[in-house]
Amino acid sequence: MEANLKQKLETDLKQAIRAKDNARRSVIRLAMAAIQNKEIAKRAALDDTDILGIIAKEVKQRHESIEAFKQGNRPDLVAQEEAELAILQGYLPPQMTREEIIAEARQVITEVGAQGPGDKGKVMSRIIPQLKGRADGREINTVVTELLS
Repeated sequence: MEANLKQKLETDLKQAIRAKDNARRSVIRLAMAAIQNKEIAKRAALDDTDILGIIAKEVKQRHESIEAFKQGNRPDLVAQEEAELAILQGYLPPQMTREEIIAEARQVITEVGAQGPGDKGKVMSRIIPQLKGRADGREINTVVTELLS
């Protein structure tokens, strides 16, 4: 599994440069830079789950920017961010539904033997790596909190 996603990003970057697709090129370059910075910090190559986490973080930043630009009445910037968002989401696996997150959370709660809100840390430390890139962290947190209370 090691770095298949990274190779895909590198291949797509080359294609974007050849096709003179500037938007795609810049988005992929930003993602690659974030990946490279993380690898330097970690002093090791990242696997696909780590890379998915970075891409998910980039997606989250685009969502936040879109909201800010909508409030600032900047439709030009909203359109640009939405285009970048669409490119980035192409690298993420399909997002899980709330029902799928609940099912995964119930399974992890059973595995760790969680009894109540005090065991949330045990559950979260197991479930976050499992669902990285496939579900939003806030949604996972909400589901786990509801199931444990």
